[in-house]
Amino acid sequence: MKRLLEIEFIKLWNNRASKALIISYFILLTSIALIAAVKFDIGPIKFHLAEQGIFNFPYIWHFNTFITAIFKLFLAIVIVSMMANEYSNKTIKQNLIDGLSKKEFVLSKFLTVISFSLVSTIFVFVVSLILGLVYSDYNEISIIFSELEYLFAFFIKLVGFFSFCLFLGILVKRSAFALGFLILWAIFENLGIRFLVWGFMGKEASEKVLDFLPLESMSNLLKEPFSRLGAVQSVAKQIGEEFNMDYVVHWYEILIVLFWTGCFIYGSYALLKKRDL
Repeated sequence: MKRLLEIEFIKLWNNRASKALIISYFILLTSIALIAAVKFDIGPIKFHLAEQGIFNFPYIWHFNTFITAIFKLFLAIVIVSMMANEYSNKTIKQNLIDGLSKKEFVLSKFLTVISFSLVSTIFVFVVSLILGLVYSDYNEISIIFSELEYLFAFFIKLVGFFSFCLFLGILVKRSAFALGFLILWAIFENLGIRFLVWGFMGKEASEKVLDFLPLESMSNLLKEPFSRLGAVQSVAKQIGEEFNMDYVVHWYEILIVLFWTGCFIYGSYALLKKRDL
């Protein structure tokens, strides 16, 4: 496995575009700390975002993983480009000639996906821990390390999403078309399937069906955290509204994403095995 990872990282690091995107991605993950600097001081109105509780433990684990998950598109571009380069540069054929089996080739890509996801998760953990220790009103050990399931959900979400991108990269072969297909699928899943099922089974049933689809199931792992804020809930109560959302990371949501991850990796191998390279 170490050999397979070394091969992949050498390819990525020797590609300028991939290197720039990877560095940009981790810079963006770090830039979440800049949120703490957001201040508005207009006459009697003074607003400091960091004082609104967004960096309080354990809420910070939910907030930061939700926000940083948005930046996953940077690594998605790296992954689909990685596969496109394999075809355009014919390195995939050369790897197979040099003795790498198709199974090992797909495994090397999946190990890269896991590595990206794991490093991202560790990075978010460290940045969040530092921000929390600086700004959180709660510094008890039991509170700091509660709700870490959001980090696990973040890791699973990235593995699932990047596995989907890997599958699209192998299926379509060209990065621009693969990314276009990803966008089209997101639209089709969120609008096309939603209204199709809604028409036949009703709104409530359509929502349940959507929960089992790839991108929607990944999205369900980290629900929006903003309505958890005390300030938001306070405003909602003043206008007669109340939030009753379920923010918990459920085990069955994890299983659905893991199922799709398995399908994408097996599908990648099946496509590669079938093709004459």
